[in-house]
Amino acid sequence: MRLRSDFWVSAYIRRCAVEGAEALLRRRGAAEAGAIFIKLDRLDGRAAVFGPAPQTETGERGVERLWTRMHREDWIDPLAAEERLRREISFDPDLWIVEVEDRQGRDFLDLAK
Repeated sequence: MRLRSDFWVSAYIRRCAVEGAEALLRRRGAAEAGAIFIKLDRLDGRAAVFGPAPQTETGERGVERLWTRMHREDWIDPLAAEERLRREISFDPDLWIVEVEDRQGRDFLDLAK
């Protein structure tokens, strides 16, 4: 059984705070199963957007959720990150968005390889 989205988001925001990164909830989605997207802003003109990894990636890792970058480059312009999030919202209006500000670029996520 998968952890509800609202619980996962709350725990993730606390984890970021413990690690010294600022995190805030920008958009509240469906509490039980809304997709979650993370925007990571390095505050230097570089950002990244992370979203759920494809289900084929999650089977054997034994983690609650796996994540993937939603773009090819390691870092993109913050405006490009916002555009990516707008496209995701138009596709799925029940999604969550958490924004993290961390100058070191730490994401605190289990990334798919």
